[in-house]
Amino acid sequence: ASIQGNSAATFNRFDVLGLTLFGVGFIFETVADWQLARFKANSVNAGCVCDRGLWRYTRHPNYFGEALLWWGLWFFTATSTGALWAILSPMLLTILLLKVSGVSLLEQILIDTKPAYSDYMARTSAFLPWFQK
Repeated sequence: ASIQGNSAATFNRFDVLGLTLFGVGFIFETVADWQLARFKANSVNAGCVCDRGLWRYTRHPNYFGEALLWWGLWFFTATSTGALWAILSPMLLTILLLKVSGVSLLEQILIDTKPAYSDYMARTSAFLPWFQK
């Protein structure tokens, strides 16, 4: 018996968008974590706010990268039969990062422990990368 069918995979626009978002998100999160680790490793920076590299454009580049990564996974699977419900994963993750355990929780701690953080907040986007004010 032989199995017939088209086994050639084809990429559509959602696949390309998904892979792009995943790749950019992975790079963003990895680079942001590396930059923060290097910043913290330098004793001169003790008590200071990291506002260099990706941290110059968003106060939480690692969270932004994580969210992009998950949205990329969803777009990659979005055209699969019955996969529309999977949008709940990136939506929930984004809400948690922005409103519950990520940005809002961490920022309250940083405001209390780093006096310069309020100034950093005033000039730097919270989540989406953008130019400083």
